[in-house]
Amino acid sequence: MPHPSNHPRRGKACVIGAGPNGLAAAIVLAQAGMDVEVFEAEAEVGGAARTLDLTLPGFHHDFGSAVHPMAAASPFFTSLPLADYGLEWIDPPAPLAHPFDDGTAIALERNLTAAEADLGEDGKAWRSLMEPLVTRWPDLTADILGPVLHLPRHPFLLARFGLTAMLSASRVARRRFRTEPARALFGGLAAHSFLALDQPLSASFGLVLGAVAHVVGWPIPRGGAQSIANALAGYLAHLGGRVTTSTRIRSFSDLPACDLVLCDVTPRQLLALADRPGNHPLPNRLSPGYRRSLAGYRYGPAAFKVDYALSRPIPWNAPACLRAGTVHIGGVLAEIEASEAAVAAGRHADRPFTLLAQPTLFDPTRAPAGKHIAWAYCHVPNGASESESEATLDRLESQIERFATGFRDCILGRRVSPPAALEAMDANLIGGDIVGGAVNLRQLLFRPTARQYRTSAPDIYLCSASTPPGGGVHGMCGANAARLALRNLRP
Repeated sequence: MPHPSNHPRRGKACVIGAGPNGLAAAIVLAQAGMDVEVFEAEAEVGGAARTLDLTLPGFHHDFGSAVHPMAAASPFFTSLPLADYGLEWIDPPAPLAHPFDDGTAIALERNLTAAEADLGEDGKAWRSLMEPLVTRWPDLTADILGPVLHLPRHPFLLARFGLTAMLSASRVARRRFRTEPARALFGGLAAHSFLALDQPLSASFGLVLGAVAHVVGWPIPRGGAQSIANALAGYLAHLGGRVTTSTRIRSFSDLPACDLVLCDVTPRQLLALADRPGNHPLPNRLSPGYRRSLAGYRYGPAAFKVDYALSRPIPWNAPACLRAGTVHIGGVLAEIEASEAAVAAGRHADRPFTLLAQPTLFDPTRAPAGKHIAWAYCHVPNGASESESEATLDRLESQIERFATGFRDCILGRRVSPPAALEAMDANLIGGDIVGGAVNLRQLLFRPTARQYRTSAPDIYLCSASTPPGGGVHGMCGANAARLALRNLRP
């Protein structure tokens, strides 16, 4: 039955794309009483949140994201009964570990007091940086996960966050911390931004990902990322919504007659949809000015990803790494800075900062008995040539081997996914960009344009990671877009 609503809306809505944002948008519309149909190009829902057998039979790998702190902390997802539809979170003992060349590692503990103790002389500095965000996390996320251009609900908290978030990660790490473990830990968190660490805004990622580790941890969904998408789709079905898979929408004319369209696509695909002629009843021709704005949207650096089937757990030199679901492989802060600076300049890093997830340490259902999987990626220039793949793979595996002697001996099979392969499996990953567009000040304020979710056609909205608050599995882009569309929907 449809979700009860004080102000039910009649009419039909179509959603293009069944990634987490498309499904979130569909749920908001269905909760409001609309008849909702979602169209997905691939055979499974989920977009980049899918789980597939990418290497050997019985080894279940996450195609895109594998570790989901922002999903577990999402104001929208946590408002839904997703546990009733099969979503179960697993919390590794430590959210994150960061190894060093001397055989040690710093593990970021979920408990803030434990983290303070582990960070030694930088413990108080870490606590002073994170605690204000941790203690007021619901208030903070109400502002930072909403539309960028809005009246803040908590202006003083947002201003305090912004004073540090707008800075470069390098500046924050070097001014706040004295020891290399704390500096490298913050630098690794900030490197999720795909920005050079000396660029403004890079600190914001370190703050948010560090704080959320102390709020909900960095959990993994039992069975893989597909569990998130399946739970969303299951709840949507409960509300009366429908998902049609293996149906690529190439033009608005491919859609049935409807009153509203929400598009979980990037600006490039939206232009392609509008370019193909048709007679859909919506006023779907985008204005010349809006089209020019979309055409100027910039995509960011890419991911180069490798999935591994392993004969045993990764033999980390530092045992602390076996407590963590995620391992940041990058050495000291200066090395992480060099890696991200090279990519920002359009080059391949000699020692790429590498993010690695090892879910089967905590969820043995993902591989045959006694076997394991790992998921790793580094940053490369957008659209990096496949001719670079062999060299990039060697550099990535050398980084893992550097901190886990004998890693290569554990490999039973691998699936290498350079940028072109990622885009082929999910059309939203333009050139291998997994966050929906470059992260810079202009595209923070005007993402993808000053209209944000709205297009120049009054009944068509964007709801992808190319809208605020940007990349990540949290559903907030879709929820925000759908709420705006409902407010603006003509009676």
